Amino acid sequence: MLASSITSLLALAGSSVLFQGGAIILGTFILEDAATVIAAMQVEDAGLSIRVALISLYAGIVLGDLGLYGLGRLSAHVGWIARQLPPHRQEAIKAWISGRIFKVVLVSRFLPGMRLPTYTTCGFVAADLSQFTVAAILATACWTSLLFTVSMRVGQVLMDHMGVWRWAGAAGFVVFVIVAGRAAAAGLQAARR
Repeated sequence: MLASSITSLLALAGSSVLFQGGAIILGTFILEDAATVIAAMQVEDAGLSIRVALISLYAGIVLGDLGLYGLGRLSAHVGWIARQLPPHRQEAIKAWISGRIFKVVLVSRFLPGMRLPTYTTCGFVAADLSQFTVAAILATACWTSLLFTVSMRVGQVLMDHMGVWRWAGAAGFVVFVIVAGRAAAAGLQAARR
């Protein structure tokens, strides 16, 4: 369903670079891993330029990360939410994050389910926005480039061996990426207990 929606957006965008980029950015707000896989497969299928795909993916994902930071920052100004974490704890968390912001952002980018709590916490405690932004850009470049490259390889295999069924294979690959990520996160949480 989601894969067909993003693919439909890209098809509607036609050959307009602006619309293609906008469709990919919008897709990252829906489900960024699926948008990355689908964009890579569209590049492999020669329906999309690699430059447009990567720039749009990076822009959409970083904007989403900054949005999560912003939500955290806004929530710090909502009385009943702000009272959930006493000021001395906020300062302790901010001090801890400040010395590790690059590591914290990079690790949370690679661990499924960690971005929302980590990035909103960074915003809530007002971690340095410029450091957060640079860390988010670097982490996004690493993760997205890796997933995009793997997706292009998988896309080529699917096109070579599945023909018209390649999009069903792509949907299966998206599901695999999501399920594998969730399983890895659950395994890491279980190991920490």
